[in-house]
Order: sequence, then C-alpha cells, then structure tokens
Amino acid sequence: MTRVTIWNEGRHEQKNQTIAEIYPQGIHGAIAAGLEPYGFTLRTATLDEPEHGLSDAVLAETDVLTWWGHMAHGDVHDSVVEKVQQRVLEGMGLIVLHSGHFSKIFKRLMGTSCDLKWREANEKERLWVVEPGHPIVEGIGEYIEIEREEMYGEHFDIPAPEELVLVSWFKGGEIFRSGCCYRRGNGKIFYFRPGHETYPTYYNAEVLRVIANAVRWAAPTAGPHPVRGNAKPLEAL
Repeated sequence: MTRVTIWNEGRHEQKNQTIAEIYPQGIHGAIAAGLEPYGFTLRTATLDEPEHGLSDAVLAETDVLTWWGHMAHGDVHDSVVEKVQQRVLEGMGLIVLHSGHFSKIFKRLMGTSCDLKWREANEKERLWVVEPGHPIVEGIGEYIEIEREEMYGEHFDIPAPEELVLVSWFKGGEIFRSGCCYRRGNGKIFYFRPGHETYPTYYNAEVLRVIANAVRWAAPTAGPHPVRGNAKPLEAL
C-alpha cells in the first residue's frame, strides 16, 4: 500500500477566518479526506510541527510526499529541504501543488526561478488534457472545469517538462502549463497547478482524482538502484 505524507504550510488557515471556514481541517485535511477512498496509507504534516513534521523516520516511511505552501516558503529549514531532496533522488515521489511552485524544494529540484504571472479575479479555469493516455489523467474527460480559481500565466520559468499532461486556459485569456512531470535521480515529480487557498478546489472530485493518479504514478517502483563510484571489472582484464 502506497504511503503518502500530505505536507501543508498550514499558516493561512490559522490567520484568515474565511480560509479557515473553507478548510476547517486545513488544506492538508481536505486533501487527506479526498484521497482516503483510494486506499493509500495517509499521514499529514505541517510547517509548525517539529522538523516541519518531516523527521528522518517520517521521510523513510513516505513513498510519495505532496507539498502545499505559499506565505512562508522562507520559514522552511534548509536542512529539511536537503533531506527531502535526498529522498527524491533515492526514489520518493513528490507532488508539488499550486503555490508550491515557489517552495525551496521545487526551485532546488528545477534549478530555475519558477516564477510566473498571477491574478486573483474569480476566473473560470479549464484544464485541458494534452496527453490523453497518461496515467495521471486516467478517468478524467477532455478537460476539468473549475468555476473560480486564481490565474497563473506564462511564462512559467521551469525546465521544459519531460511530460506535459495538462494545460490551463483562464477566462482572462492566459494559458499555463498546469500538469508537469519530471524525474530527478530515481524519483518522480509532478507539478499540479490548481489549489488557491481562498477557493474550495481541494473538494473537487476531478482535482482529487488527478492527485490520486499522480500518487500512483510517482510511487517508487521495485528495481535495481544504480551503483556508482570505482567499479571492479566483471571480466578478467
């Protein structure tokens, strides 16, 4: 059974009553509840826990880590970022959600600024599936429509995705690469755009289906790990 740790900064819910009413159990709680029917082993972690809830023991028992952050990226300890990066290189999956594009861990793994355009104007978002056979969009139709969301627009300063699965269109006219797959070391990374804190996006069944599919896609697979360094010959030289 895939072991999933759902990480959330958790600060907006403490500071903003409107957001607390939308997500009374926190964004992490809403995602956990939405993923529960998919049969994963779930735990949550937040920024204000010791070691941000990501101790060595927790990371060792995590197959896939989901990451949501926004207002406190700078408060994430570099030592935790380094541990998460190492686990990704070893094979742990990482799903970066919405404003997690500016997280220390995503910027480190991408090696770019990860900057973009944005606008809060209650706009309709339509996420088009551009890779129909990809497992991350299994069970999804041609598109996902979200009635109100924050706009993210190009240019999104990321490396070219190894697989581009979803592209968003917004009512104001912008488009955005919204479902991006990468591999770093033995780990798989998926960036998924929707999920601004002032909208109930993480109750949307299709959004949750994409996250669940991404968990399955990003989970480690059994197989040999590369051996590096000085090597003895297999045959006589």
